[in-house]
Amino acid sequence: MSKPEPRVGLFVTCLVDLFRPSVGFAAVKLLEAAGCRVEVPEMQTCCGQPAYNSGDRADTRAIALQVIEAFQGFDYVVAPSGSCAAMLKAHYPTLFDKEPELAAKAADLSTRTYELVSFLTDVMQVSKVDAVFPRSVTYHDSCSGLRELGVRDQPRQLLSTVGDLSLVELSDADTCCGFGGTFCVKYPDISNTMVSSKTGNIEATGAQTLLAGDLGCLMNMAGKLQRSGSAIQVRHVAEVLAGMTEDPAIGLSGTAPGDPRSGGA
Repeated sequence: MSKPEPRVGLFVTCLVDLFRPSVGFAAVKLLEAAGCRVEVPEMQTCCGQPAYNSGDRADTRAIALQVIEAFQGFDYVVAPSGSCAAMLKAHYPTLFDKEPELAAKAADLSTRTYELVSFLTDVMQVSKVDAVFPRSVTYHDSCSGLRELGVRDQPRQLLSTVGDLSLVELSDADTCCGFGGTFCVKYPDISNTMVSSKTGNIEATGAQTLLAGDLGCLMNMAGKLQRSGSAIQVRHVAEVLAGMTEDPAIGLSGTAPGDPRSGGA
């Protein structure tokens, strides 16, 4: 008897919804190809990270409660973002430490939450994808995905199975790009210095395309590359793994420009 399809709730994320919906469609394609039944709860909203990082615990709690309710009943909750997945998985349980009933619900959501590529490889045991991308690429490890969720080898494993793709490792791939959510707004000069260093390393690889698993990081780096006149394309890793690269690249076509307050001129 075959196993039933796991029921997966896709946490789309604000940036994907507003700036790059193709990433959400790519996530659905990858999850369905892995044997999942995917649903997108309509009542979902922001993960609450901007409020959380700004010290606004009251609004963060209210948002978290809505998310917990929206994703009740799913076997898994998957996000195409290490940052948002880490918020649900690592930080929600700390919001209700003095309320046992709510803490239990947050902990339950935490155990079911995964970043997209790690879910595909670690849970669904996906070892290869049916995609072709005849370009050289380099990969940026976003801070939350790497440090809070342990996402590093998983995207590289799947990228190695993409036809005609050549991966060139990035110097200091695990160094922050300077986005950091509200960090780039609070400390624009520091953010600009960080993203300038990052894009310099990206250019040095000679790669044609930059990939990552967090849209915030990608928009920040794409904006800086665009303003420096670079021809490097920028894409979410899910788009390449799903073979959905017909849309213009992020930022460099004007599809999703970087925040003008981030990355300097």
